[in-house]
Amino acid sequence: MEQSEIINLWKAHEQKLEQALSINRTYAQEVLKLKTKSVLSSMNPIKIFTILAGCVWIIPGGIVVTNLFVFAYPKISHFFLYSAAIQLVLTAIAVVIYLYQLVLIQQVDISENVVTTQKKLAYLKSSTLWSARVLFLQLPVWTTFYLSETMIRSGNIPYIVINGFVTMLFAALAIWLFININYRNKEKKWFKLLFEGREWTPIIDSIGFYREIEEFSFETKI
Repeated sequence: MEQSEIINLWKAHEQKLEQALSINRTYAQEVLKLKTKSVLSSMNPIKIFTILAGCVWIIPGGIVVTNLFVFAYPKISHFFLYSAAIQLVLTAIAVVIYLYQLVLIQQVDISENVVTTQKKLAYLKSSTLWSARVLFLQLPVWTTFYLSETMIRSGNIPYIVINGFVTMLFAALAIWLFININYRNKEKKWFKLLFEGREWTPIIDSIGFYREIEEFSFETKI
């Protein structure tokens, strides 16, 4: 066999190998996209349940608190009234964020380009952190809703001091969490304790899948 024939055979073999690798990359990309859609879809039930549960709490609670503000403001404990109002407002904000997340999940299209999908996943990740921040801001009001002006005027100093300390502790914790719930802290134990589960793990898995897809795309261009 002449040298030219050997070279041609080698080139043909290289072309077939490259075609096979290209097919494998394409197949791997499609599998990863389907995995992304699957893990994101697994979040739908918990999102829908949380939205419904939030609405069941917000709508009747909002009606009650509004009526108390309008018709019973002088008679009702202002501690209870404002604590309940703050809690309902923060819960409503969290529900809106959950609705936004649900829409984002439905909008993820595996046929879209990688960059577009990565942006949606980034928004989903960011909004999940924001919903947690907002909900943790409720912590202080759970230590004030049962107070009343009469209890404060009673002169029970130990009770007032202890409850005040607990309220400040919860407020400090809420502020600390609001500031520190950030993706840069994802490797810390407390962060993993708070965010490991159905509302967080699928997002991280999906981002990982799309990083792999991006690597495949880069290799194909090379």
